[in-house]
Amino acid sequence: MASFCMQYAVAQTTLPVIKATSSKVTINDGGYLNKNGWTLSPKIRPDTYTADRTRKTKWVTFYTNIDSVRVKVKPGTRFNFVILLNGKDSCYTQIASAIPPEAETKQLTATHDTIPFTLTTYNAIGVKVVVNSTDTLNFHFDVSSFGFHITQEAILKKTKLLANQPDALAGKAKPNFNKLSRVSKFQMGNLVWYNPEILPTNITAHEMDGRIGWDVFEGKIVEINYNRHLLIVHSKMPKHLKGYHQAPIDFVHSQACIKGTFEVNHKKYNSYFAMDTGSEQAVILNNDWIEKQKYPKNLKLIKSTVLHDPQGKKYETKIVQSPLLKLAGYPLINIPTLMVEGLNRSTSEVNYLGNDLLKRFNIILDFKHDQIYLKPNQLFKMKYRGEA
Repeated sequence: MASFCMQYAVAQTTLPVIKATSSKVTINDGGYLNKNGWTLSPKIRPDTYTADRTRKTKWVTFYTNIDSVRVKVKPGTRFNFVILLNGKDSCYTQIASAIPPEAETKQLTATHDTIPFTLTTYNAIGVKVVVNSTDTLNFHFDVSSFGFHITQEAILKKTKLLANQPDALAGKAKPNFNKLSRVSKFQMGNLVWYNPEILPTNITAHEMDGRIGWDVFEGKIVEINYNRHLLIVHSKMPKHLKGYHQAPIDFVHSQACIKGTFEVNHKKYNSYFAMDTGSEQAVILNNDWIEKQKYPKNLKLIKSTVLHDPQGKKYETKIVQSPLLKLAGYPLINIPTLMVEGLNRSTSEVNYLGNDLLKRFNIILDFKHDQIYLKPNQLFKMKYRGEA
């Protein structure tokens, strides 16, 4: 296999070329191998691979079936090259940092955009959004998600995004949700995104029309004040930090995570936790993590049910009581913890903090310096969902 190694250059004059006779490409992203996870697309120019988010310099390698290219990725960098498929199709490809160039995020005047939210009965952070200045929808802010997603039901019933498919609107044809009318403007409070990519989905919090992920606030500071029901997006760090505990935000496959430690019978179990503010649960455990860490399965049982997936496979669902979870210096006692036997929510051993736990803190998420600030609020001592 031929290969070459390239570092980012400010200006590329001649694009490097590697060869392939298969459309499948394997990517090693900073040590994480995604076998055949990329498909070549000659029609997309460039077809951009966004590397997993990190502020550290790392290597990303593309492996075709006969060739490879290795690229050093730093925050703000982009690298362009060509993969020549079967000697005739030029696939223009770009490897981009998930963090935009610094010049794109600089702002001289501090801004503080305040958006009221509703904490729903299912623990979702619900906000009003307006699509194309005409369609008002209910979205929720989900720190464990990415980008903008809208449900197929909302697309069909609450928007004009199928205006280019009159037969679908009339019930004469099946809607093609991959060919929606363009979203030119997406607004939440005074925040506006122009020409954003909005993807269809069937997964949102209960009663929501869509969800907003953390990455749309890259380089910003997002404050979630559950006492006042306010989502405040700052361009600079606010000054009112008295009583907050600070901890780093770690990124695992670009998921914003915080470290935590369970303690059971004087034994410690460390984990990364993604922050699933769209979940009504308190804690959700990854089955691979449970098996690898040998986390106790005989904890006090709160509830047990059996779920079936669309293929008919059974999953035993248990909510148990974890006696102690330490998070950013705070001890949390007797946490309802969801275990789903045989089901993993991610390819990495990441667990999840749901909003039944997170809502007990006022939270500041600093996506400029990758720090989180937590402060117990008026919900801190309330009973957990389903707790007697």
